[in-house]
Amino acid sequence: MAALDGLPPLRDVIAKHGLDAKKALGQNFLLDLNLTQKIARTAGSLDGVTVIEVGPGPGGLTRAILALGAKKVIAIERDSRCLPALQEIADHYPGRLEVIEGDALKTDFELLAPDGPVKIIANLPYNVGTQLLVNWLLPPEWPPFWQSLTLMFQREVGQRIVAREGDNHFGRLGVLAGWRTEAHMAFDVPPQAFSPPPKVTSTVVHLTPIVTPLPCEAAQLEKVTHAAFGQRRKMLRQSVKSLGGEALLNKAQIDPARRAETLSVEEFCRLANLI
Repeated sequence: MAALDGLPPLRDVIAKHGLDAKKALGQNFLLDLNLTQKIARTAGSLDGVTVIEVGPGPGGLTRAILALGAKKVIAIERDSRCLPALQEIADHYPGRLEVIEGDALKTDFELLAPDGPVKIIANLPYNVGTQLLVNWLLPPEWPPFWQSLTLMFQREVGQRIVAREGDNHFGRLGVLAGWRTEAHMAFDVPPQAFSPPPKVTSTVVHLTPIVTPLPCEAAQLEKVTHAAFGQRRKMLRQSVKSLGGEALLNKAQIDPARRAETLSVEEFCRLANLI
């Protein structure tokens, strides 16, 4: 991509600005520019789209998104050390990159790009990725402000997001993602693609909203999944005892002897609507 956008290789950028990845910030910089382009392409056409990116670091993925034609990138970066490197990209793409120094968990994403359309593409910091996803899955209004989410996680987290009933990885994330989105794992990314290499394989997950999901209150669904999967080895009569136990399950026509991972998203919604 250095040839494509005229900017220096990422290793040179990292060396120039002294950007050693900080474990405390969940940083692993993705250096393979072929992979960053592949991630950006997974989001589909970016023509006329505003892209929100979390944790751009030295900007490898940012560069790919801009090179593939995004109208604008709004990047949220907590690490002030990365700002000079990102400014170089902003100077190269005048008016198309806005960098916000701040904590993504405290950011109101809906206010960032009110004119849409918006796609979120990010190599998420490992320590906040799951919480950010849950926040994007559970806004008060649905359909959401975003058209799609293209996100990188540890592979185990990706498996949990796309899992369905009967799968060992099925849990709270699978229910929430399955309720409101179509989610699939696009491709894996090996540890050696990063600096420093993490101890686990990563995966890119692509999610698109279901316009009309099953009717259900998000807060109630969270309550049910928290109880059910909090004691996932126990029968449901025990794990959801605090919510009504056997009486609730009988009302929902669900066998109290079943375990949480055997329930479908529709059955979880049924329980949520009854509590």
